[in-house]
Amino acid sequence: MKKIGFIGIGIMGKSMARNLMKAGYQVSVYTRTKSKADELLKEGADWCSSVKECAAGKDWVITIIGTPKDVEEVYFGENGILENADPGTCVIDMTTTSPKLAVKIYEEAKKLGLDALDAPVTGGDRGAKDGTLTILAGGDKEVFDRCMPLFEKMGKTIVYEGKAGSGQHTKMCNQIAVAGTLAGICEAMAYAKGVGLDPQLMFQTISTGAAGSVQMNIQAPKILTGDYNPGFFVKHFIKDMGLADQEAKEAGLKLEVLETVLSMYKELEAQGMDQMGMQALAKYYNW
Repeated sequence: MKKIGFIGIGIMGKSMARNLMKAGYQVSVYTRTKSKADELLKEGADWCSSVKECAAGKDWVITIIGTPKDVEEVYFGENGILENADPGTCVIDMTTTSPKLAVKIYEEAKKLGLDALDAPVTGGDRGAKDGTLTILAGGDKEVFDRCMPLFEKMGKTIVYEGKAGSGQHTKMCNQIAVAGTLAGICEAMAYAKGVGLDPQLMFQTISTGAAGSVQMNIQAPKILTGDYNPGFFVKHFIKDMGLADQEAKEAGLKLEVLETVLSMYKELEAQGMDQMGMQALAKYYNW
């Protein structure tokens, strides 16, 4: 039986690990707060008390954690993944993180006889549960091809984007597009409310036409019912947009929509809304 070390059992990671277990893989898990893994342990996952233990003796090591700083800490150092994974292991970072960090992991992994892919995902908690995530992979094509059976247990749209870091750059594009789309949805709803329309009827009307989108179909119903529970945290979206903004500036680009939406979310964060779902942007418009 193929063995997987899975590090990061949050909203996304728990469902992704569960789908791998259902597919017959032997999954060992590690997360800083063990209670987050309790459900998976009851379902048959093995517990590891450290990153080092979770990395050793596995065919793959998958991470989906918080910030670039967290990724750096988990991968590097004497107790990190790279120093403790067996030669031939493939390490796959599915966190949305810095493209430069993805390249650093790839290059260091090569020196140690390991394979590495950056493979961030889109699709939120629903996609993670249903196994329908979009997976955006960067690294060596032959390694990606070998990992396809694994990816197919977690995602539906699985794309090789190019060399190391390309998966992360593509995820930046995704988050830039989502930022603008979600702001547009919230402004349309604020306008409807402000001029006296029925926001629910407005949504039903425009969601089937040219303005319709996946984001509209997911987020507008939540906003209309006052559901601000996180499928994707405000704090994580701020992190992602911040990474995209930094990469854009380094490439000599000024992305005004991204910068504006990022500033809106930072205002929500300052008001203590960082643990809400990203649809909380509606609150910026006093919804």
